[in-house]
Amino acid sequence: MTYSIVARDQRTGELGVAVQSHYFCVGAIVPAVLAGVGAVATQAFAEPAFGPLGIELLKAGKDPAQIVSALAASDGGAPMRQFAVVDAQGRAAAHTGERCIADAGHRTGEGYSVQANMMRRATVPDAMAEAFEAAAGDLVSRLLAALDAAESEGGDIRGRQSAALVVVSGEPTGQPWIDRRFDLRVDDHPDPLVELRRLVGLRRAYSHMDEGDEAMAAGDEAGALERYRSAADTSTDNPELSFWQGVALAAAGKADEARPLLAPAFADHDGWALLLRRLPASGLFPDDPALLDAVLPDP
Repeated sequence: MTYSIVARDQRTGELGVAVQSHYFCVGAIVPAVLAGVGAVATQAFAEPAFGPLGIELLKAGKDPAQIVSALAASDGGAPMRQFAVVDAQGRAAAHTGERCIADAGHRTGEGYSVQANMMRRATVPDAMAEAFEAAAGDLVSRLLAALDAAESEGGDIRGRQSAALVVVSGEPTGQPWIDRRFDLRVDDHPDPLVELRRLVGLRRAYSHMDEGDEAMAAGDEAGALERYRSAADTSTDNPELSFWQGVALAAAGKADEARPLLAPAFADHDGWALLLRRLPASGLFPDDPALLDAVLPDP
């Protein structure tokens, strides 16, 4: 009932899982990823325990082929299930039970495995693998390319409903909440892959904004403005992204440049103007009534 990909980026060491299914909230079930360890996908009458169990076996030093074999041997439902594992060295293995609903299959390659069941065509895994291998860009872009290829090849025979993408850093910090660079879910949507791409763009934009906040806190106004500008350029339909760029410009004494960037937020609702008035008390904007008056909307 699902197609997915588990993969490692050979250049950065990033690990990820991406998935789409005609099933509610697929992202809560299929992916399990841990930086510096590996990634697991479990689907087709999925056994949710296989995700965390696979990660624990990877941490214990088992390779993906051993893990897939052990999980299949220990599971009476294995003939109906599908699961795949990739480790931090890029080794990959997968299992497709002989009773998975057709069309079902998997294909492994260097640093990845693609798997699908209940597909309209048996060619879906090959299309995913070829798209992933041919795609340019970072791991996120390549995972999305594989999902798009599956859908173009016919996808889930029932249609579309939910999708998810998880990518973690190649250099683990020991703090999983920091290592998790993308953790996006579309739980119920008529076109989940389109919505997933939109969320990826928004996540990229917010990452730029976070970097801008860090630069501003460090006193690097030029660096902050550059990151805020990148955020606004990456996603143009969110007033918060241009708002903080405008705040940074105004704080740097560039009120004329700030006003058009602040305007979309002020037009959205009056809470943004109220927020700007509260920033000086938090040390995030100069305590300068004249500057505030210069950038706030007319009463």
